[in-house]
Amino acid sequence: PRLLSQFFFADERVTRVVAEINGLDAELDPQQYLVLLNQLHLSQAHLLAVLERIMEECIPTQRHSRDYLVKFPEELLVDNLGNHMLFAAECLLAGTFLEMEESDGAQLRPQARNLLCSLELVRTVLREQSLSQPNSYPEPVRAVLIQFDRLFAEFELSYVSSLVAVKSPDEIYRQQEIIVLFCETVERALHLGYLTQEMIDGYEPLLMFTIPRLAIISGLLIYPEGPLSLERSPEEMSRVFSPFYNLLKKIRDLLRVLSAEELCLLERSLCTAE
Repeated sequence: PRLLSQFFFADERVTRVVAEINGLDAELDPQQYLVLLNQLHLSQAHLLAVLERIMEECIPTQRHSRDYLVKFPEELLVDNLGNHMLFAAECLLAGTFLEMEESDGAQLRPQARNLLCSLELVRTVLREQSLSQPNSYPEPVRAVLIQFDRLFAEFELSYVSSLVAVKSPDEIYRQQEIIVLFCETVERALHLGYLTQEMIDGYEPLLMFTIPRLAIISGLLIYPEGPLSLERSPEEMSRVFSPFYNLLKKIRDLLRVLSAEELCLLERSLCTAE
């Protein structure tokens, strides 16, 4: 159960697979080479997972901030992002510039080198610690973990920023506005009896359609200064809604002619229609 013991065996696995790859002629046995590459990917992912748990146990209050992750596109926020960063650093150090311009890759190579050197130091220090005192983390161990955590975060932000357009502060704020709108919509729907707490607690599938529909009405009529404000230009709106700017104006104009009873009837129908 000791994390340092788990790290030792995970590190052994990575070392063994790397040795097998180095001793294999990929041209003579390409199939086995691909098998070993997959094993390396899996063993490195396990090693990083154990290392993450060690850092959470050893330096929980000294971790480098990961607030920048909110700037990343949602499709990049996957479980194996860390392993992909490690693979990217190895490719950059080898002179292979995947998915990016050579000039961008050349600028990132020093960061990749520092990250991989730091990882090797972490592996060495943790292996030695696991063999001597597997129940403690002395200050030298903590220091190399803090350095690795910082270098990893800095490389991750730099690498992703060179590949995709990360969200600006304005885009993040607009996204938070939508979250607030949805929360207020749910609160209002509960108050008016459109929804029940049991539906929410039970993850009723219909809510995936109901809440966005009600949020559009709320955003256009109840909270007109929020993220659906049509006083803004389409460019100033969230990218979730900006493509439908003209349609939203038509919906707002139609909603404005409804009486309170008609609006209530409409909202109730949106809670049941599929």
